[in-house]
Amino acid sequence: MLRQPVKMGVSGLCVDGNPAGFLESKTTSCTRIFTNLSKSCITDPALDAASYYRDFTVLKVPIDGTLVESMKVKIIPVTPPRAPYMKDNTCNNAVSEVTYEIEFNGTHGIQSVSVRFKVTNISGNSGVSLQQHFTLHFWTRTPSHTLPRSGNPGFIIGAPLLIANTGATQHMSILRSEGDGSCSQFLRHTVQFGKNMRTGCKLSLPQTEESNCSYIQMKLYEALQGMNTAEDLAITSSAHSTQVEEWTTILIQNCSVQAMNCTSCCMVPVTLNIQILWTKVGLLSNPQAQILSARYSYQCHLLKLLDVSLVPLTTVVTFADMTGMARTSTWPAQNTVETPI
Repeated sequence: MLRQPVKMGVSGLCVDGNPAGFLESKTTSCTRIFTNLSKSCITDPALDAASYYRDFTVLKVPIDGTLVESMKVKIIPVTPPRAPYMKDNTCNNAVSEVTYEIEFNGTHGIQSVSVRFKVTNISGNSGVSLQQHFTLHFWTRTPSHTLPRSGNPGFIIGAPLLIANTGATQHMSILRSEGDGSCSQFLRHTVQFGKNMRTGCKLSLPQTEESNCSYIQMKLYEALQGMNTAEDLAITSSAHSTQVEEWTTILIQNCSVQAMNCTSCCMVPVTLNIQILWTKVGLLSNPQAQILSARYSYQCHLLKLLDVSLVPLTTVVTFADMTGMARTSTWPAQNTVETPI
């Protein structure tokens, strides 16, 4: 049974036996108190990320009859942290937040389950406490052909843009912050045509055995651009994924990898600048907004220590009206900024 701990009474202590509600998205919080931290760090499953997904599955739909293997859905951890361990009177990698993302599809039931974690370090003597947060989020995949569009064929100010990756379309989106300033793991802001935007948040990087430079770069790129990399941008709002001429390829400028006299340094992306050029076409009495080209360019900083756990990220979106100017398919060169953080 998938459980979602809740708090009990005025003390707010965790009760672990509470079953998660089917199709019930909610967040709960509770507190744990440890009388022997060094022992609990190693033996208490509530602190170990693996206990929230390993050795159990969820059912696609609630059933009372015979259980068949096809009804089971495995829980997939997203960058699971290392197991908790004690060092210098501190319990490292203790789970502080658990988020289940559950895809549901009508009568077909649950299609996939993923889980993400935030971890923290706990220090102190007898009676030290930890507040934990548990979130269940049910969602339904929206078919690409039902995505809201912006006018026909021209774009309307404030409506979403369409991007595509190997034929699958979705709305262009950027980073979104939670109330505490951290980067939301699932929610993102939709980019609106003609509206310049700027967002910022802090991304928590769990320390894992895979936390090398390449791994950190990959996680930061994923956070900035989203899980599905944008390859093409719709020129008009009525673009169809099968019509190649209705899309423009997005120019992507990643961080340049340069030789450095530093064995513990890593060049990482911290800012994504999205620049979109558009123009008005058609009759003067009824001009239609049409996109010319787009560019994703990353501003990169030199990360001195690979054990960094919190990285500030920024996304900037700018629209430029090129009506009446000579159309160009090239962009000016942009310098890579290398600033230690």
